[in-house]
Amino acid sequence: MNRISLLFVWIVGSLIFSSCKNQQGTEAATAQAVAKGEDNVAYKIGALALVATANDTEKFNPRPTITSRYLGLIFTAVFDAWSRFDEQATPVYLADVERRPVAEQTEENKKIAICYAAYRAMNEYFFSDSLLFRQFMQEQGLNPDDASLDPNTPVGIGNLAALAVIEARKNDGSNQYGEEEGSDGTPYFNYVNYTPVNSVDKNVDPNRWQPKYFSDGKGGRFAPACLTPYWDKVKPLGLKSADQFRPGPPPMIGSEQLEKEVREVIELQAHLTDEQKALVEFMRDGPKSVQQAGHWLKFAQDVSRRDQHTLDEDVKMYFLNQMAAMDAFIAAWDTKMYYDFARPYALVHQYYEDQVIKAWGGPGKGMVDMKGNQWRPYSPETFLCPPFPSYVSGHSCVSGACSEILKLYTGSDAFGEKVELVAGALTDPDHLGEKVTLEFPTFTETANMAGISRVLGGYHIQADNVAGLQLGRDVAHEVWKFYLKHIGKEPSAG
Repeated sequence: MNRISLLFVWIVGSLIFSSCKNQQGTEAATAQAVAKGEDNVAYKIGALALVATANDTEKFNPRPTITSRYLGLIFTAVFDAWSRFDEQATPVYLADVERRPVAEQTEENKKIAICYAAYRAMNEYFFSDSLLFRQFMQEQGLNPDDASLDPNTPVGIGNLAALAVIEARKNDGSNQYGEEEGSDGTPYFNYVNYTPVNSVDKNVDPNRWQPKYFSDGKGGRFAPACLTPYWDKVKPLGLKSADQFRPGPPPMIGSEQLEKEVREVIELQAHLTDEQKALVEFMRDGPKSVQQAGHWLKFAQDVSRRDQHTLDEDVKMYFLNQMAAMDAFIAAWDTKMYYDFARPYALVHQYYEDQVIKAWGGPGKGMVDMKGNQWRPYSPETFLCPPFPSYVSGHSCVSGACSEILKLYTGSDAFGEKVELVAGALTDPDHLGEKVTLEFPTFTETANMAGISRVLGGYHIQADNVAGLQLGRDVAHEVWKFYLKHIGKEPSAG
């Protein structure tokens, strides 16, 4: 992750004009004062949130559902604080705080309000990085210890916005505080008592999800439990309900479709090109992962730099983008837990148990002949396969949602980013391929590439990917309507 400076120069012009040129001079001074792209403070808050997300992954292992909620709520708090300094926007959770007069709707007041909202919200959710957030506030020239709740000041509005979000989201189904009925008081405890039908050592129903052993990196092994199996119970932001767009069932064992799609996974993996390996690794996101919500926040920041966004534009885009990611995860988990469907890891073993196939043999081994019951995804030993049911793909769902949102927000599908990678660096470091350039011409194609990467890597069959992309796009259009109402625009009919 590139380090992004948290300091910028605030330029204010002080010009004296005659009365006939006064308006022109005022506009020129205002233009100078508006920071754009990576210099605007909303962008800096986004960069800080990405660092915190990567740190969370390192400290607590990948937990994409949890971090997507953190990001969604942080940018909701930022949006709510900003809304009181906008002419039309209405907050999601902040109540009983009046819109500030036009004379107070300045860049500086917006900056102060959103910084305090982000600071309080980040301390609540990414609590282990409190020193990092404190340093950020000091670098912005703000006092992190100012806990004012005065609704007539930017500081008070920022603090109130964060508190409103935090209070509103207690008992929202996430079990952040171990507070849900059925919990033992431990944060994120499995309060629905989900237990997989299949044990790690015995597959009694091959249509259903089976846990798998991971290496612990110390010569031992363990089988991770299902990640947040209750996430379908989490209250969405823009969706009416988690199951609002739930797709129909996946193909089951005995169907021609499933047999074909399992075979496709094997054949794709056996012939992975360097470009495909790099794509799998890039979309998997590596050891300092920001997970899927963070990955699409990165893409949103690419848009901000490209289009030289103002603070106002970034506040709205990040709120919209991360609300879509949060709701897409909730919708994906609703489908995952409803169908409890098997992953290719188990399906390949079921279909090709004693047959000899060509597949990836593990780090340093390349593609080798093996029995089907030895097949594994193209993934490190310490994270062989996501520990939760397969249908639908979370990567596909979140990518479908966020790509559609960025297309709607910018008014264009054009993206234009690219990245250089060395194939195998994150999976097979002693067996590196060539350096390749991945190009992302459009938001839609970027989402499609994210989705197919999960099939190439052996984590999903095509049904998981196709249904996931569509589910995400359905989520995006519902979230878009919610967003338009909160910025003071009614969605168009149809």
